Amino acid sequence: MKITVLAFGIAKEIIGQLELTLQLSEEATVADLKSHLVSQFPDFQKLASLRVAVNTDYADDTQLLHSNDEIVLIPPVSGG
Repeated sequence: MKITVLAFGIAKEIIGQLELTLQLSEEATVADLKSHLVSQFPDFQKLASLRVAVNTDYADDTQLLHSNDEIVLIPPVSGG
């Protein structure tokens, strides 16, 4: 399946663009997405906590993805 991922903050810097289109298996999960991102962009391994939102809700690694899902990478945030 083809999915579109939106990235913000350091995640956007790692992939070099705001939006990324990926080809994943039909039964891909959030964990599969993360593995794919690390294999394509090794700097994702350096992020202590990368969250993924699917259709505006935080998703755990077991959540199945669908081609029409809105997928957003939410990098760790610091500041104060």
